[in-house]
Amino acid sequence: MPPSKDAKPAARPKTRTRAKRADPPDALAKIELTGDRLVVRIPGNGERKTSGGLLIPATAMPAPKRLAWGDVTLVGPDVRVARKGDRVLFLPSAGLEVELEGEDLVLLRERDVQAVSTGPADAKDRSPGQYL
Repeated sequence: MPPSKDAKPAARPKTRTRAKRADPPDALAKIELTGDRLVVRIPGNGERKTSGGLLIPATAMPAPKRLAWGDVTLVGPDVRVARKGDRVLFLPSAGLEVELEGEDLVLLRERDVQAVSTGPADAKDRSPGQYL
């Protein structure tokens, strides 16, 4: 049945435009991880040097089988062994890359952490070893 001439056209649904949320000044302080997750900052850019001094870019290396140390930036509520500021040893390919505040970080599960170091990160902060 065709619509009558007196019928009003169907009203269009109103579209709303959402205002963009401004990023909080310290986005890392506002993020809460779930479960046993850790966010780790890896020092360096993934490049290595050979013993002869040749630079091996991160893109030219095969899948990493070498563990890496990273600084814990964020900790989930169920993490038992690491705290913010600790250094953890993990396999880089076990984590997922995430960008927070323009910085590339790695998201890990606690079970992917092989070791935790709560000591100083720099060698100059450590006490000297024995000399023979």
